[in-house]
Amino acid sequence: MIETIRFNSVIPNVFVGSLPEGGPSDVWQQVLNFHRGKSYLIEAASGRGKSSFCTFLCGLRSDYQGEIALLDAQGHAIGKTKDEGCILRRQSLAMMFQDHRLFPELTAVENVMLKSLLTNFYTEEQVRQMLIKLGLQNRLDTPCARLSLGQQQRVAFVRTLAQPADFFLLDEPISHLDMANAEIMSAMLKERQQKDGAGVIVTSIGNRLPYEYDNIIKL
Repeated sequence: MIETIRFNSVIPNVFVGSLPEGGPSDVWQQVLNFHRGKSYLIEAASGRGKSSFCTFLCGLRSDYQGEIALLDAQGHAIGKTKDEGCILRRQSLAMMFQDHRLFPELTAVENVMLKSLLTNFYTEEQVRQMLIKLGLQNRLDTPCARLSLGQQQRVAFVRTLAQPADFFLLDEPISHLDMANAEIMSAMLKERQQKDGAGVIVTSIGNRLPYEYDNIIKL
């Protein structure tokens, strides 16, 4: 179980020797701990490395200097190998990507169930009810290529919940949503956070997910 994610003097290779415009960062080249059970908002202007932050955190990129450590309750590092990283992303680190990464030929339900079958987390009926709660009752069996960006975003969110997690990482989760759907998404995420005792890390370049954040951090 991941209890803490520690950023220790991390900086993307592209920023070495030249930090991005916009002043000092509370993340890059700092010592920063994210704790399980807490909620964090990472605010960033364009060009500050938000996408890099997300992919570094979930172990999909390593083009940075410094150290990102996933620590258990005893402070021991876990998930160092490639195989361990894959397992952690399936069991401990739930990521919602800004570009959604859905399979366009699969339906809304199929996209979520493809993950849920790997994690054995939700039944198809549960998935359908979650999508309906987010207003997709008429799009459940529609290929995602035919969904709007906002509809795809809601599918991607439900897919993110379709696994066990110590941390949920959501990259600009409501950039295409109205406030009504954002509030529903927030309530669903809060329910999972409280049930699992998970940490929540949300990024934003202006359109915040309405949530109770323990800490707001400038990237």
